[in-house]
Amino acid sequence: MLIRNLMFCTQYVQDHVVHFYHLHALDWVDVVSALKADPQKTSAIAVSISSWPKSSPKYFAALQERLKKFVESGQLGIFANGYWGHPAYKLPPEVNLLAVAHYLEALEWQKEIVKIHAIFGGKNPHPNYLVGGVPCSLNPEEVNAVNMERLNHVGSLIKQAKEFVEQVYIPDLMAIAGFYKDWAGYGGGLKNYLAYGDLPTRGFGQPDYFKFARGAILDRNLGEVHPVNGRDAQEIKEYITHSWYRYQGGDSHGLHPFDGETEFNFTGPNPPYAELNVEGKYSWLKTPRWRDHPMEVGPLARLLVSYAAGRTDVKDVVNDALKRLNVPVTALFSTLGRTAARGLETVLVMQWMQEFYDQLIAQVKGGHTSTFTRDRWDPSTWPANAEGVGLTEAPRGALAHWIKIENGKIDNYQLVVPSTWNASPRDANGQRSAYEASLIGTKMANPDQPVEILRTIHSFDPCLACAVHLYDPQGKHLHQVKVL
Repeated sequence: MLIRNLMFCTQYVQDHVVHFYHLHALDWVDVVSALKADPQKTSAIAVSISSWPKSSPKYFAALQERLKKFVESGQLGIFANGYWGHPAYKLPPEVNLLAVAHYLEALEWQKEIVKIHAIFGGKNPHPNYLVGGVPCSLNPEEVNAVNMERLNHVGSLIKQAKEFVEQVYIPDLMAIAGFYKDWAGYGGGLKNYLAYGDLPTRGFGQPDYFKFARGAILDRNLGEVHPVNGRDAQEIKEYITHSWYRYQGGDSHGLHPFDGETEFNFTGPNPPYAELNVEGKYSWLKTPRWRDHPMEVGPLARLLVSYAAGRTDVKDVVNDALKRLNVPVTALFSTLGRTAARGLETVLVMQWMQEFYDQLIAQVKGGHTSTFTRDRWDPSTWPANAEGVGLTEAPRGALAHWIKIENGKIDNYQLVVPSTWNASPRDANGQRSAYEASLIGTKMANPDQPVEILRTIHSFDPCLACAVHLYDPQGKHLHQVKVL
């Protein structure tokens, strides 16, 4: 469990840092503006907010010269396709230069932290979580196992990650947020939040002791956390009123994932097209609901559920950030709050990561090195008929897989991923999901360059691969895998 938690935390830290710098920061940072910066002033700002060593005027001047060559060549590379010079950008040139410098540093740093996945899980991306254990055995004295040298390396990587998060990511986040406090009034969207919880401390069967709390919040009422049960047929249902699917019993009712159906029913329009008819079917995503409520999932939902559940460590980190920004707790219900939540969550995960590592080292020093359990390893012990659900928290939010087995074979397998909750179309009652709801009331300086829209959508960290299906020109599905 400790190794699994360390791999989980590694994924979170790397994912959140990459999201902020490489998927979201340029919605707030004007790269070209950095060319106008005074490196001396940038250095002064950097030193005032952090003790990060790469903060000299010479360092920022060299980076500015490097950026200048990009711009003058007309080939911006990784910085192409931005709305540079857009009136919605508010950062002074010096802060823009600071952010660009850390954008490039984060590219280098992120490849280091994932070495923890390679050590414990054999590879990255997609490290192995094998049934019964992990693929790399523990033996302090064995050169071909995870020995003390490799465990010490994990400790060093955690230390480096903590330094980057505390001295680069969080100072940048707070500095940028200080210029965009008005975005605490945009992008709030839904008032309901769902988290399955994760990071067990006493086993997977005791969610009350997860680091991330499990529960649901309705109407932003932080005084009550509703229990969540993935097996309850009345809780989670998926609707397809506006989705390109059909249900045997009709498209107007919802199905619990145990009874889920996935039959394609593309009704158009045929490409190319200028717009979608949102009164009909318009998405490959189904529309999940919790007790018929649209729910937001993700870092903000996790923080809010844990905050409302009274988790002291979560409340301390959140309250400290709100005090530093001088904003009320209601500021969390926004695009800015969603972006800040991801950073605050990273601070918490780094704390927990060190805790899990210290516990693991203590176990190893005590002679406890087994990473394998034979329980239910033999297929002959498996029931012929069974059903189960796995609930977890991916970096993007609540993730669950449901399975039904009949006669020893998979009869039905359904999953509801975070972007399905957030990006799904309206339900039969016309209720919008998180993306659509969050865009209501967004002001745009230039509709042809909708950076304001991108700020809010990117704050969710969308995974649009979850909503893609491939067909040939005749409408035939291109690829399908059947398990026999």
